[in-house]
Amino acid sequence: MVVSFSGSFLAVDWGTTNRRVFVIENGAVTHTERDDKGVTSVTDFAAEAAGIRARHGDLPLLMAGMVGANIGWAPAPYVAAPAGIAELAAGLLWVEERSAIVPGVSTMVTGRPDVMRGEEVQLLGAVRAGLAPADALLVQPGTHCKWVEMVDGRIADFTTAMTGELFATLRKHGLLAAQLGGEVHVGPAFHAGVEEGRKRDLAASLFGIRAAKMLGVRDDADAAAFASGLLIGSDVAARLEHAGHDTVHILADPMLGGLYAAAIGAQGREAVIASSHDAFVAGILAIAEQIA
Repeated sequence: MVVSFSGSFLAVDWGTTNRRVFVIENGAVTHTERDDKGVTSVTDFAAEAAGIRARHGDLPLLMAGMVGANIGWAPAPYVAAPAGIAELAAGLLWVEERSAIVPGVSTMVTGRPDVMRGEEVQLLGAVRAGLAPADALLVQPGTHCKWVEMVDGRIADFTTAMTGELFATLRKHGLLAAQLGGEVHVGPAFHAGVEEGRKRDLAASLFGIRAAKMLGVRDDADAAAFASGLLIGSDVAARLEHAGHDTVHILADPMLGGLYAAAIGAQGREAVIASSHDAFVAGILAIAEQIA
C-alpha cells in the first residue's frame, strides 16, 4: 500500500531519555505528549508504537532521533552531508508498513568523521520555518552540542562538541564534583569562565577551579557557573575562530540558549534564539510532504 502523510499523521521526536509525540492534522499540531520513555527505557518498540496509536489515533507514524540508532528500534542509515529535506525523505527506514524512521546525517567534509541523529530535522526545519536564513551558522546546545553550517538551506557540514556531557561528568565524578553543586546562570562568574575558556587550555583551566578554592579566590557557590562558562566559552571560541557569520542562530530552550547567547555575545557576535519545538515541527512536516 502507498502510505500518505498528506493529511493526519503522528510524529515522534524519540531521544535517548525522553520522547515527544505530536498529533498533526492537515499541517498543524493539534496535540502533544511528552514522557520519559526514551529509547534506553524501551524494549518492545512495536508495542510502543501500537500504544501511541491507541492513544492518539490509528495513523501513519514518522519518527526521528535515537529511535533510529543501534540502541533504538532499528539502525537507520546516515545520509552524507550536504543533505536536505529530499535526501532525508529518500533515506527513510520503514520498520512497519506505516511506520518510518528519519535517517541521521554524517560528514567527512573536513576529514574528521561526525554524525548526528535527530538534530537534522530541527536544523532543516529552522530554515523551512524562517527561524534561520538558508545560509547560516546554527548551534544546538545540549549533551552533545552541534555546530552546523547551513548552505542553501541544507546541512553542509557540522561539528559535535561533548560540552554538556563533560560538564555533567565533572559534576558527578572526580576532583571538582564537590565544588560544582551550585546553580548555573549568566553572571560575573559565568562571564569569567567564558573569558578563561577563550584560552582553550581546558585541562589547566579546570584545575584552576580547585586552586581557586584552596586560595580563597572564588566561592564554591560560583564554581558551577564558572565551570559552565569555561566549557561553553572554550566551545564557542573554537567554533567562531573561523566562522564567517556575524550572527549565530541557537536552537534551544531559553535557559541553555541564554548561556550560549551570552558566550557568543562575549565574542562580539550576535545570537538569536529560536524554538527547537517549532523547528522540529516544521522539519517533520517538510519531510512528510516528500512522502508519496
